Amino acid sequence: MTTQRIVSGAHYGLRDWLGQRVTAIALTLYCVYLLIAVLTVPRLTYSSWYGLFLSPFMRVATLLAMFSLIYHAWIGIRDVLMDYIQKTWMRLSLEILTLGLLAGYACWTVIILWRV
Repeated sequence: MTTQRIVSGAHYGLRDWLGQRVTAIALTLYCVYLLIAVLTVPRLTYSSWYGLFLSPFMRVATLLAMFSLIYHAWIGIRDVLMDYIQKTWMRLSLEILTLGLLAGYACWTVIILWRV
């Protein structure tokens, strides 16, 4: 007689693994684009940097890169907290603090990008 093993749990594995890979690719592409944009400027000054971010494409690309970074960071931090913080109240408190900080960073990014 064989027994069946019942698997239960949150099943974050594949989705989070794929999420981190996709966000890592998005961040890499953004960094390469930003590096090329900076290296093609004859002289990097405040006005050339400011002009680079006046472009709607650059603003949207930067916003998407920041959201990718936030999601990437959330997956990593959440996994570390789940692995190493055993007390539920402490883990939940740290996760809420982390979410608050990441949401604050997202709002700050939007303010910076659209204040220009």
